[in-house]
Amino acid sequence: MSRVLGAMAIVLLAGCAGGPQPGDGPTVETGQVVGESGDPRNRARLHTELAGLYYSRGNMNVALEELRIAVAADANYAMAYGLFGLVYMELKENTLAEQNFDRALRLAPNEPDINHNYGLYLCQTAREKESIKYFLQAIRNPLYPAPWRSYAAAGTCSMRVKNTKDADEFFQRALKMEPDEPGSLLQLGQIRYQQGRLDEARTLVLRHNKVVTPSSESLWLALRIERKAGQRVAEQSYATQLRRRYPTSDEYRKLQRGEFE
Repeated sequence: MSRVLGAMAIVLLAGCAGGPQPGDGPTVETGQVVGESGDPRNRARLHTELAGLYYSRGNMNVALEELRIAVAADANYAMAYGLFGLVYMELKENTLAEQNFDRALRLAPNEPDINHNYGLYLCQTAREKESIKYFLQAIRNPLYPAPWRSYAAAGTCSMRVKNTKDADEFFQRALKMEPDEPGSLLQLGQIRYQQGRLDEARTLVLRHNKVVTPSSESLWLALRIERKAGQRVAEQSYATQLRRRYPTSDEYRKLQRGEFE
């Protein structure tokens, strides 16, 4: 489930289509970006956007350097601290992540991306129940462009504490807004499988596997659905895919041991 959460982190990169790119960005000597104006807030925004691009590519050291330039330009730019929190979360520096998320929320308590990402941080640090209010705070903002991500994340965190009832509702809300949200399709499919609603579970996992490349987890769920439904040909097809695509996965090892539940 941590893989699902990791995919839900949101980095605000507004305006990046025409903005700086890694490789053609800041010069080492000045920390300046081509097209950067003298306005402190604009400089902070540009360097935060650039940091977000480096973060998305896994270059945390350069992302941190860009964020330091951003807050030096404008010490009250909330999005920079929110991204600091994400970077430190990725680096497992939880104290620093907490401090930066806290500062970001004090500066911009209604900013949906910051609330969403802080919710992810709480969920990944065993505070799943506390995380839900931050996902819901993000969703309340009418300007939030991706509320289904927060519903999906709330569902995932509810699942982690075995609150299947709320998770079911959150995943359904996410899918009403974005019918092809992969995490919600897969996890709601798992819930339906556990409930014995095999036709619904099959529909959900099939849609998931069309939207994204099937994972070992989704193939394993599909296999077990067909096994329980008595569809041996389909079951064997998924077993073959699991063996070919993910021979070292935990799911394939379970298949080899016959551990279907």
